[in-house]
Amino acid sequence: MFPEASLSLTPMPPLYVTSSLKLPSPPLNHCPSKSFSFFFLIFQFNLYFFCFGFRVLSSDAQVSELVSKGRIYHETYGCQMNINDMEIVLSIMKNAGYSETVEVPENAEIIFVNTCAIRDNAEQKVWQRLNYFWFLKRCWKSNVDSGRSQSLHPPKVVVLGCMAERLKDKILDADKMVDVVCGPDAYRDLPRLLEEVDYGQKGINTLLSLEETYADISPVRISKNAVTAFVSVMRGCNNMCSFCIVPFTRGRERSRPVESIVKEVGELWKEGVKEVTLLGQNVNSYNDASGSEKEVEPGSNWALSEGFKSMCKVKNMGLRFADLLDRLSTEFPDMRFRYTSPHPKDFPDELLYLMRGRYNICKCIHLPAQTGSTTVLERMRRGYSREAYLELVQKVRRIIPDVGITSDFICGFCGETEEEHADTLSLVKAVGYDMAYMFAYSMREKTHAHRNYADDVPEEVKQRRLSELIEAFRESTGQHYDSQVGTIQLVLVEGPNRRAPETELIGKSDRGHRVSFVNLPLLDRNDQVENKRNPVVGDYVEVHITKSTRASLSGEALAITKLSTFYNNVEEAAVACAT
Repeated sequence: MFPEASLSLTPMPPLYVTSSLKLPSPPLNHCPSKSFSFFFLIFQFNLYFFCFGFRVLSSDAQVSELVSKGRIYHETYGCQMNINDMEIVLSIMKNAGYSETVEVPENAEIIFVNTCAIRDNAEQKVWQRLNYFWFLKRCWKSNVDSGRSQSLHPPKVVVLGCMAERLKDKILDADKMVDVVCGPDAYRDLPRLLEEVDYGQKGINTLLSLEETYADISPVRISKNAVTAFVSVMRGCNNMCSFCIVPFTRGRERSRPVESIVKEVGELWKEGVKEVTLLGQNVNSYNDASGSEKEVEPGSNWALSEGFKSMCKVKNMGLRFADLLDRLSTEFPDMRFRYTSPHPKDFPDELLYLMRGRYNICKCIHLPAQTGSTTVLERMRRGYSREAYLELVQKVRRIIPDVGITSDFICGFCGETEEEHADTLSLVKAVGYDMAYMFAYSMREKTHAHRNYADDVPEEVKQRRLSELIEAFRESTGQHYDSQVGTIQLVLVEGPNRRAPETELIGKSDRGHRVSFVNLPLLDRNDQVENKRNPVVGDYVEVHITKSTRASLSGEALAITKLSTFYNNVEEAAVACAT
């Protein structure tokens, strides 16, 4: 009928639909005749024509999908693990046809909020945002008319992550504020859950898994052209610390196979990534028991840090974290590796000696103490004493002399006395951390502490103790920055220095210190022709440290180099000095 044209159904201007419409189906016990099938097909077409209209396009026009699946806006709260989870979600959605993301929620048909449940403050921020997204849904038509929104229909609001698991019923009952609630182990189910919303149903899946690691999914990187990336290697937690909600929102520990991690890191290397941070709720508890055919035989027992104990015994032992780091650091000699967040119990000597021997494993260890009091550690069910923790710190510094140590601390845990608080202050001064995360205690439902203890430290006391802890940290951390003055540090350039974006670059040293320097033409030690060029994002630069602010470093850039070249030169210089 139309020899020079093709027929394509394309949406008309957006319509505000107050309820979803589901097409009728014939009875289950009825076998439709051909005439009924034809009538039903015509009915479907007429309904679509009535709702959307159609347009005749020339055969040269680009024919797109009949109905757009919707643009995605996403926000992430909490830890690096949540950032990596959001990248997994975007990959799942892209494979399901949701390929477009937008920068503002007003332009989105789907809004993802990836949540954190560790502290009450994080949850309150999420509730505030959900109120605004509810406004975008409820007042969609007037928002479009006024120009505030450009979405094609009222947005579907999806809550992901730990808060989804912890407060699923409360979230869904919140006056139609949220359409889908999806827990950390159910992200593969998101496309189906979104389809259920189209038929007037709420979408919910917060089931926890003993196997899900998303090992076969290649994440869609949120930071385009970044030179650093996160790679999740394990999920969940078995430790059951009395203050922590993670085992109840993330489930039990399970680890990805080594081969899948090596493959993902290899893809990142090809994309230009120069530094990878390995992620896990207890990353150094990594245990790949996926098969028996291993190139590296695991040890005969599951050794813990000396003086530490575990709440959960390992049933099937496979390749440990040291085996994974050994494989990665060997196969990618010019890529840096960091990891977070570990538990102090899983630092056997094998791991420490590997870190000392491999130049591309950063000499920075996160050792979460939580408190400096043995009695509080017992109430927290941490599995170690103050004395055991300090002995581990001494061992770490003996094996890796120039190591940087960071930590986590909680102020005002249940029953904490002034004497126990003083123990924490003295621990901070005794260890001398490069960096620390410090928080006032926030009681979480479902935890051991919620069931067995009273949150009896007044809020004003918690805040006062937190201020004292921060002050003690500041007094002790400066010396670790000052000690770097006069040294030459290898800095991975991450971008312009925000304080002087036109003239300076900034990056991180091996210990994780922020280092800035003036952007000037430098010799490239890997270039046979001795031409100078300005360093760019992704370059490793030798920097002579000249100044410490006790929170960051600055210095003079000497040359552009490679990771392996720099450390080979350092090794050769050390040998020359020794002879």
